[in-house]
Amino acid sequence: MENLHIVCPHCDAVNRVPSVRLEEEATCGKCQRPLFTGHPVDLSTERFLKHIERNDIPVLVDFWAPWCGPCRTMAPFYEQAAQHLEPYFRVVKVNTEAEQQLAARYAIRSIPTLAVFKGGRELARQAGAMDSKSIIAWVQQHLR
Repeated sequence: MENLHIVCPHCDAVNRVPSVRLEEEATCGKCQRPLFTGHPVDLSTERFLKHIERNDIPVLVDFWAPWCGPCRTMAPFYEQAAQHLEPYFRVVKVNTEAEQQLAARYAIRSIPTLAVFKGGRELARQAGAMDSKSIIAWVQQHLR
């Protein structure tokens, strides 16, 4: 039985969860809150690095901004995708307006931009708004 490291979306504690128990509504050993909520997690620069580096599951990131029309259009679809992709993916959002240095570090040139990370490495990137089915299909295509 393999243990996976899962970063808590609430307190950022790293938890060990047996892979066979991933779907069993695991809770954080530190804060006792659910490790998966079915909603994207808003991350600052400091939290972002911990989530992409310490999670053993892939991390799907939406780089967005509040003033971006396509970002606002895609938001409910991204929320739906999170419900479908968890617990096998951590689904997060990064506000590029608030986290400009992080956006520059990853050379985010247009928004919304989706990126998939695993083990701290970026595996794939796609710019432009998508519906939930397209988001799910795109993510799964890059992790086969």
